Amino acid sequence: MKLIIQIPCYNEAQTLDITLSALPRTVSGFDQVEWLVIDDGCTDETVQVAMQAGVDHIVSHKRNQGLARAFMTGVRESIRRGADVIVNTDGDNQYCAGDIGILTRPILDGRADLVVGARPIDGIHHFSPLKKALQKLGSWVVRAVSRTSVEDAASGFRAISRHAARHLMVFSNYTYTLETLIQAGQKNMAVVSVPIRVNEDLRPSRLINSIPGYLFKSIATIIRIFVIYRPFRFFAAIGLMLFGLGFLLGLRFLYYYFSGSGGGHIQSLVLASVLLGMGFQTILVAFVTDLLASNRALLEEIRTHREDGVRENESA
Repeated sequence: MKLIIQIPCYNEAQTLDITLSALPRTVSGFDQVEWLVIDDGCTDETVQVAMQAGVDHIVSHKRNQGLARAFMTGVRESIRRGADVIVNTDGDNQYCAGDIGILTRPILDGRADLVVGARPIDGIHHFSPLKKALQKLGSWVVRAVSRTSVEDAASGFRAISRHAARHLMVFSNYTYTLETLIQAGQKNMAVVSVPIRVNEDLRPSRLINSIPGYLFKSIATIIRIFVIYRPFRFFAAIGLMLFGLGFLLGLRFLYYYFSGSGGGHIQSLVLASVLLGMGFQTILVAFVTDLLASNRALLEEIRTHREDGVRENESA
């Protein structure tokens, strides 16, 4: 069994050495433990620090692509290098590397495809009360949308089985944390949450420039992924709501019309016609997007089987 610990990095020269010094070279249940650093267009000495620390693999982007793409680059590279389990952690030493064994255990026991480390949010002193509340609210929303029981949806400290990693595809350029959870839930993967420890804060978060901005981007990500993976439900709900409002307004007009005062309520008739038309068209869109989602799912399966065939040919 091979474990690859991947670290997406963008200008982490000041903290990466601390992070790597804490990473284990042996983890219970694995014959090999390797380290992989994703250089996401770093302009400082991150790569040199990684090389001096004895990192096994370094893969580089020529330009900064963002955290989500760096994460997926690491996942693909880890799969290519034969990882049975992939652990993702941050380059700022936020997560306690001593908990990697706890993180991977549910996968080794066959209980999980994806394991997310749940931080002790209430005990993190550098989190403001507002940020703690938003973290909990965001996790609740993700649990509802993904139908998982993850306690800390924004945690980047997670273990992924090879099977799960092969089926994940991140569309967002912003962050992978929410999207991968929603995908895992929609694809009926076994997702487990385990409590983990955190280290002292070494630098401010680069992902959260402002609470309102982070909130807006997270909500947009959730809506976008829900549209991608549950398009019929999303558009049908909107269409039925519009159609229902138009139908009620139409009934209102008919009531006044047969009461002899319909002439003063022409606006209701016009608005009802518009809403009925919009609702009907949105419902049609729901059917079209459902067909597109089926096509996308089929293409993902074809991509997975094609990669399997390529690896079999290479091994032969």
